[in-house]
Amino acid sequence: MAVNTMSTNMAVHFSSETDEWPTPQDFFDRLNEEFHFELDVCATHENAKCPRYFTRRENGLLQQWTGVCWMNPPYGREIGQWVKKAYESALGGATVVCLLPSRTDTAWWHDYCMKGEIRFVRGRLKFGDASENAPFPSAVVVFRPGVPETNRQLTLF
Repeated sequence: MAVNTMSTNMAVHFSSETDEWPTPQDFFDRLNEEFHFELDVCATHENAKCPRYFTRRENGLLQQWTGVCWMNPPYGREIGQWVKKAYESALGGATVVCLLPSRTDTAWWHDYCMKGEIRFVRGRLKFGDASENAPFPSAVVVFRPGVPETNRQLTLF
């Protein structure tokens, strides 16, 4: 007989109870030193990383993204829409830096992430106030305006 030893804190990671994974502050700070973010495109009032931000109420997918944007999207079924919006916003002149689960087997990864600069994160991040690391690997994908797909980079972060 198997015994379920999964902690309560980890159980949510394997369920659809939440699709929000608050960005670890130290991780964001390192990227912010490089990019100087101006807009958090999908935040809550509690976890916004920039003075300008969109919440679910404003629906960042319906807004225009300008300047240098931070994106840690909901990790549910709609994630592909967020990644598409990030890619298209870069075509329109924005720089969009995305913290994403490294789901290299998905259509959205191949359709959009492969056109950006990919930085795989070593190890597993600890999101929000979780006591355990995430059960999935992460990557930072950077979409920059005017950078041809042939100039994309692959690095470890």
